[in-house]
Amino acid sequence: MLQKSKSITALLCIITLLGSLLTACGSTTEGTKAASSEPSQSAVSDKAEGKTSTTSADTRTYTDYVGHKVEIPASPTRVVFHGESIGDLLALGIMPAAAAASFTEGTIFADQVSGLPDVGFPINLEKVLELEPDLILIGTTDEKIYEQLSKVAPTLVIDTFAPLDERMRIIGDLFGKKDEAEQWLTSYHAKEQEMWEQLKKSEMKPGETASVLTYYPGNRLFVMAVTGFSQILYNENGFKPTPRIQEVLDAGKGFEEISMELLPEVAGDRIFILTPVDEEAVHSTNEMMNSKLWSDLPAVKNGKVYQLPIRKSESDATSRENILAELPVMLSKK
Repeated sequence: MLQKSKSITALLCIITLLGSLLTACGSTTEGTKAASSEPSQSAVSDKAEGKTSTTSADTRTYTDYVGHKVEIPASPTRVVFHGESIGDLLALGIMPAAAAASFTEGTIFADQVSGLPDVGFPINLEKVLELEPDLILIGTTDEKIYEQLSKVAPTLVIDTFAPLDERMRIIGDLFGKKDEAEQWLTSYHAKEQEMWEQLKKSEMKPGETASVLTYYPGNRLFVMAVTGFSQILYNENGFKPTPRIQEVLDAGKGFEEISMELLPEVAGDRIFILTPVDEEAVHSTNEMMNSKLWSDLPAVKNGKVYQLPIRKSESDATSRENILAELPVMLSKK
């Protein structure tokens, strides 16, 4: 689970969750538009009116991704995070007060956040109320959900599909960790460059192309573009997209649904399959890989097809660090 990458999250995420996690991974655009459960309005009003106002020295005005100007805590301590990029926080040593299990199950950091309260997907407003957060971060642009949550605590919409550097600097700013964010990015990019240099010496050929494919429930095949695992592959030092995928990238889409008949157009010299969780999607994946159309693809004939769990292929900071270590191992397998 199409618009700009906003939404691996929600369509991406909603479909993932239906099948898994179109993961996540989503909702900011068509990727992550979640609907919220609605408690009584009196419950929301009573809770909102009971909050203690902070002094101006303790707050600041912040303009979020969609233009809301919000008075937020200068140093938030009880943050509810609802989106697929929770790994960005973890990379900076930030543990939210709550999250949605749907965005964390099956990820490489699942154990790390297993004790967090689950606010659900769609987000459960009653559960958020009980937590008494001082800041809420959401990855959906659904204004109805925003209005409901903003009555509970200051709420910001964040672009969970924005480029990694942009996301990390935003998180660093919100949590008073600007220096830590810059240090993390410097370290990450050094590792990333080293990885690509090593791969060019050992595995990659100049100009090699790559494609990322995944199935979701309903026999829906997607080619990934500016979200998730493909964000890493299409690095300036990495693999190139095929011309057909370049069109999707140029359109700013996170992913695009395709028919199997288009496989010869989207298939690169190497094909990466994000294995879904949903059984129906797994069945569709197996059917594709058993078809003659698939077996005739050059990448398949050359043994350059790789599979990795979709929930471990996210583009959050923590997952990306792990992929830097795993990608060379994956490519070295013959």
